[in-house]
Amino acid sequence: MSEARLNSVQCSSPAGLHRMAYKEWGDPDNPKVLVCVHGVTRVADDFDHLARELSSHYRVVCPDVVGRGRSGRLRDPQYYTVPQYVADMVTLIARVTRDDALGVHWFGTSMGGLIGMILASLHETPIRKLVLNDIGPVLDGAAIARIGEYIGQDIRFPDFDTGAAYVKTVSMSFGPHTEEEWFKLASDVLRQDQDGQWVRHYDLGLAQPFRAITPESAASDEAALWAAWDAIRCPTLLVRGELSDLLSHATALEMCARGPRPRLVEIPGVGHAPTFVRPEQIAIAREFLLGAP
Repeated sequence: MSEARLNSVQCSSPAGLHRMAYKEWGDPDNPKVLVCVHGVTRVADDFDHLARELSSHYRVVCPDVVGRGRSGRLRDPQYYTVPQYVADMVTLIARVTRDDALGVHWFGTSMGGLIGMILASLHETPIRKLVLNDIGPVLDGAAIARIGEYIGQDIRFPDFDTGAAYVKTVSMSFGPHTEEEWFKLASDVLRQDQDGQWVRHYDLGLAQPFRAITPESAASDEAALWAAWDAIRCPTLLVRGELSDLLSHATALEMCARGPRPRLVEIPGVGHAPTFVRPEQIAIAREFLLGAP
């Protein structure tokens, strides 16, 4: 089945209820489920290529994390944090799985990898295989500041082409892409507002938790992430962009020496984060998740 289906599930935060949208690919009765979760300002559509390629093996489920894309917005933006996202994913997995014994496989890019890391560390986790795309327990302070500054700007564009050029400029760390691929990467995250201007398709309130980060809270978060990493027991693949400013080579090597002791693959000529739209990148995920073709 090559076409996606759109659905949603109701979730809860301390501020009330919200809906999380998700795309599904493949046989809806397939008990083998792959959950793919995007980065902080991206959307489920990022995984269209990967999901299409793997949908003959999995029911592939790609959510728009709350505050992004087709999903609802939180009434209180202070809850745009990983613990809230983990809770939402538990609700989603309960909706889409039919056999608890099989669990799910997980592919997480950046923020989606952090969510997967925390979920995989929990007792009775449903995650059986884990792919982390360019993320780890150590988050570079300069990179976090760059992301926080970027996502909080209320930037509007008079036409799609201007917006697409901006998305391409701020996403050059994704590595080389064709013009067609850049067009899709932009169109997935731009929408036209009621005034006819083009804006990025997420809640600007996402920036609020970034502004609240202090050196003390960052150190505490890092310690908690390393503890989570050390608790993971499932087979794990760690992917790193060779030029990444969010996951250093040294951190990746330390991750390989502890916790689930993942296999490490570094993708040359790419920063944060590999997009997995190219066949050679998709093949990396396929080989780990399914074995050699």
